[in-house]
Amino acid sequence: MTATATCVAALGLVAGQTTAAHAAVACDVVYTPNTWTSSPGQGGFTANITLKNLGDPLTSWTLAFDFPTTTQRYTPSGWGANWSQSGTRVTGQNLPYNGTLATGASTSIGFNGTWSGTNPNPASYTVNGTTCGGPGGQTPAVVTSASSVAVNEGGTATFTARLSSAPTANVTVSTSRTSGDADLTVSSGASLTFTPANWNTAQTVTLAAAQDADTTAGTAAFTVGGTGATAATVNATEVDDDAVQEQSLIVTPTSVTVPEGSSATYTVRLAAQPTSNVTVTTTAGSGDANLTVSSGASLTFTAANWNIPQTVTLAAAQDSDTAAGSRTFTVAASGLTSRTVTATEADDDGVSNPVHVENPYAGATGYVNPNWRAKAAAEPGGAAIANTSTAVWMDRIAAIGGTAGAMSLRAHMDEAVQQDAANGASPLTIQVVIYDLPNRDCSALASNGELLIAENGLNRYKAEYIDPIAAILDDPQYGNLRIVTIIEPDSLPNLITNLSFPKCAEAQSTGAYVQGVQYALNKLHAITNVYTYIDAAHHAWLGWDSNFNPSVDLFHSTVAGTTAGVDSVDGFIVNTANTSATREPYFTINSTVNGTSVRQSDWVDWNYYIDELSFATALRNALIGKGFRQGLGMLIDTSRNGWGGSARPTGPSTSTELNPFVNQSRVDRRIHAGNWCNQSGAGIGYRPQASPEAGFDAYVWIKPPGESDGASTDIPNDEGKKFDRMCDPTYTGNDLNGNNLTGALPDAPLSGQWFSAQFRELVRNAYPPLS
Repeated sequence: MTATATCVAALGLVAGQTTAAHAAVACDVVYTPNTWTSSPGQGGFTANITLKNLGDPLTSWTLAFDFPTTTQRYTPSGWGANWSQSGTRVTGQNLPYNGTLATGASTSIGFNGTWSGTNPNPASYTVNGTTCGGPGGQTPAVVTSASSVAVNEGGTATFTARLSSAPTANVTVSTSRTSGDADLTVSSGASLTFTPANWNTAQTVTLAAAQDADTTAGTAAFTVGGTGATAATVNATEVDDDAVQEQSLIVTPTSVTVPEGSSATYTVRLAAQPTSNVTVTTTAGSGDANLTVSSGASLTFTAANWNIPQTVTLAAAQDSDTAAGSRTFTVAASGLTSRTVTATEADDDGVSNPVHVENPYAGATGYVNPNWRAKAAAEPGGAAIANTSTAVWMDRIAAIGGTAGAMSLRAHMDEAVQQDAANGASPLTIQVVIYDLPNRDCSALASNGELLIAENGLNRYKAEYIDPIAAILDDPQYGNLRIVTIIEPDSLPNLITNLSFPKCAEAQSTGAYVQGVQYALNKLHAITNVYTYIDAAHHAWLGWDSNFNPSVDLFHSTVAGTTAGVDSVDGFIVNTANTSATREPYFTINSTVNGTSVRQSDWVDWNYYIDELSFATALRNALIGKGFRQGLGMLIDTSRNGWGGSARPTGPSTSTELNPFVNQSRVDRRIHAGNWCNQSGAGIGYRPQASPEAGFDAYVWIKPPGESDGASTDIPNDEGKKFDRMCDPTYTGNDLNGNNLTGALPDAPLSGQWFSAQFRELVRNAYPPLS
């Protein structure tokens, strides 16, 4: 069941008083319970709530409602808010990361509860004391992808519409112009039908702007609504092509760093549509002659492509000097003011003050861990990948100084210096995983850590873990290495989805995860040749809007709270130590089977993404939209997500039934997308490579193939690692994996230890196949 309440309440001013204006409160609450029976007449439930702000921006909020019965109880387990109950009244106050809600913004919150007798939905809700709807309000709201669109004169533009919750009957949503320029009209999608089955599937509305001779950029308001749904408004603005606009060159960025032996880019476009073709040239000026224009020296802009950025590539020749030279380049077009781009070479020949480059993987070779190389080479077929770069995991304090059979961090850094000296003129990138937060991996027992929040864990994390690591990485003898740090896998995402676990709730309520990540960023970002990438889980964890949007908010608020703000991170990484496919080649999230979206299949389960590439692309765009820098780079861990072998499909299914089509088409052969531990059938994925896609710094191998995810049985140890049933191949699962078998391999050792059977299976199922 889904209950929705919507209201708008304006708070006015009393005549004759000088009073600060109050915010107009308008809200939409979607309450979705998942109820189960534990014994006759009683049981439990999980309440998932989406709170959407339809009024003025909020800086804090308190949601309140009453349970209809006295036997419905909130259990002290919730997420996204500080929950409490008094009598039948339940109250949720915002947390630090989600208190600010812009107009149209939503936050996903919820809690666990118990019931006896019945478990009816609350009848009404309030936000900051203002009612969000009368008793029994069940009207869904129209949700549009944009509140305003720009329509080129003589062209079209689109937005999508869906409902905020399931209607009780079919709802027809009509789009019509209610005011404004008559040249702006609805071209298609004027009438859309939403059913109790497809209410959450976005449908497209196309607006058109007629070609006219005036020079006015007209505007119009369109109402999107109908009987049975609260309407939304979309404002359209005509982009007039008859107006006189000032022409100029737009160059982004105007300063670039070019790694020696590699390249860097900037883009050029025009500010206005030209009446005839415009040729834009880039010429080298004074400075280091080793910096040159590699491509894009002459670009042509037309009336059709004037606002599409075109790329200019600068190159830095490999030389033997130790100077980080610079050179200016002039971007010019006849009759327009020229622009200047300053290029600085990132020299790799012994610069005492290293340069922080845009992409640490570009033009670099990767560090090969001698410990891992020896183990891989000793396995059948392992020689084919034994010289591949993998990350070094600092998964406990003792790992910094080295353990039996494992090199210390300083030993790895010394080895990296030697490999750098032997690899010719190319720089070398070494990857280090920072992984020891207190209450680490609070929802997955297999990788629990040594530090506990309740036992001074945060202070120990800072003083005994981060500080020693930073001191080693800051040693001048390592100044020419490009040191990539992967910051705390699975930490921040746990604060979004797993607050029902006591250790996660403690990490959230104490701020230990956020403060720990911020401390690590402050220490590591201060080292010029260190690069920081925050872990962002994977599509099968955060791919639903209810998880995706709060995650973006949390990532931003966490990083913005560091000394350097958003500049303290170089990017984000997805799929760390996971097996989600980089790309699904045989269907997309927009595929349908007999008119039914693949989102409704058991495998996709209403997720908005089916693979890591699409998820990471959307995440990057959302993060940049939130305020991160344009050069934000993404990484995908492809060490174990190839899914080759005989089970890999060779094309899309021919089935006309939804679930068979998806199951026969997907290359990810897991039983359920929630399975993660030592997965049977998995294979080596794409080999590490720099700049594989636009916006992506690299495909990387962070989880070294052959290192266990967790023990398949309980193994006593002094590392804090516990037995997680998701690593037990006989376990029949839980709600997180749809009560399926785990798909885990048997006889697995503790996480991080060598697992020969896993390595051999990964080699056997590699895709692309190993040669």
